[in-house]
Parts: sequence; C-alpha cells; structure tokens
Amino acid sequence: MSKYNITEKKEKNAAYRSMVKAELVDELYEKIVTELFVKKKYRDPKYSAKALAEDLGTNTRYISAVVNLRFHDNYSTIVNEHRIKEAMYMLCDKRYENYTMEEISKTVGFANRQSFYAAFFRMKGMSPRAYKEAQLKLMKNNKK
Repeated sequence: MSKYNITEKKEKNAAYRSMVKAELVDELYEKIVTELFVKKKYRDPKYSAKALAEDLGTNTRYISAVVNLRFHDNYSTIVNEHRIKEAMYMLCDKRYENYTMEEISKTVGFANRQSFYAAFFRMKGMSPRAYKEAQLKLMKNNKK
C-alpha cells in the first residue's frame, strides 16, 4: 500500500483512557457527536481536536479518550471517515455532477486534494475518480 504514502496503524494503550468516568464518557460522546456531525464542524479543515475540546469546555486528553473508547479510533480518522462518506454520496448524486474533485474535497472539509485522495484511498482502496466511475457504471447497468 505504498500509493498515497499510507502507513500501517499502530495500536496504543494510553493509561488515561481507563481513568475517565463512564458518566463523563457518555456526556462527552453525545457532545462530540453533536459538535462534529450534527453541526457539521467536520467540514472545517481547521477544526481540530483542540478546537473541539475548547468548544466543549474540556481538554484534548478527554476528547481523545472518548473518541478512542466510543469510536474505537482517533479524532482524525473519525473526521476523515465522515468526510469520505459524504464525498461518496456527492460523487454519485446528480446535483453534484459538475463539481470538480477539488470542489468536493473542499466541501466535505479537506484542506487539499492530496489529503482527500489519500484518505479516500485508505478507506475505499481506490481513488475518488475510480469510485465515481464504478458507481456510475453500476447505476447505468441497474437501469437496464
């Protein structure tokens, strides 16, 4: 998987994760979901875990712990996965057929096309363009 400079994910076990109370985990989880996904702050390429922690009145260690415990991943990965899911939708929707890859990339929150392509390839195993072509071909075949 050397394409797009993708490295293997390393498993870490931070001690502070087990010290966060379950009630706080539940409360922060709901707030994280609301801030990131309901309010769509994931679309802001500069919206970091630090900014999220400030918005929620907590610290980045708690954000990291809750994201790891509840999403079983890290902040960047969950944000990028959500962005890619939205991009996948846009790539197949007629309303966005005239959008360039750069426009889709920016709309869903990537800072640049390269990071969009790398994240998309990491998640789907193909480029956004290849995904779009495959989906359009599939939709065309289903209409027959």
